[in-house]
Amino acid sequence: MNYIEVVKTFRTDLDQEKTDQTLMLDFFKRNPDALDRTNLTAHVTSSVFIMNLAKTKVLMGFHNIYQSWGWFGGHNDGDPNCLHVALKEATEETGIQSFDKVSQTPVALDVIHVQNHIKKGHFVPDHLHLNITYGLWVDDRTSINFNDAEHSGIQWLRLTEYLDHIKEDRMQPIYQKIEKRMMTL
Repeated sequence: MNYIEVVKTFRTDLDQEKTDQTLMLDFFKRNPDALDRTNLTAHVTSSVFIMNLAKTKVLMGFHNIYQSWGWFGGHNDGDPNCLHVALKEATEETGIQSFDKVSQTPVALDVIHVQNHIKKGHFVPDHLHLNITYGLWVDDRTSINFNDAEHSGIQWLRLTEYLDHIKEDRMQPIYQKIEKRMMTL
């Protein structure tokens, strides 16, 4: 299913996600380049929230740009299949080749403000990530490796403590919302 259909068919009872869903669909209509970073205002990203099978730990990486522990994911860069992008990014950033359980539909939709920063020596202006998040579950004994181009560390954090490691205040309610949903799946 392409990104427009994924967002259009997403069901939620949260006002935040309903508003973000409307914004995304409107943006897609007006911006045929929404899948590409060349759109400096906003573009589609796909992320994963990874839990262990016992649902007691979350796998997170220490992101080099954001200087905080967080989920895994990246830019769609022209790929309309958000699940494909999310799984590709998860594998590239964690080294995990297969997951025990994968949510086939998103667990969250979020419009996320990204502050300007330098990436690979180039200035990136403030912009929005039109983010689609999927849930993944894996045995926490599975071998993991971090991609040092993206992260300076990766580890399993206890579900009761991981929020203490999140330095991006804007991300905490997003992670809490996703955690709550994944506990019921």
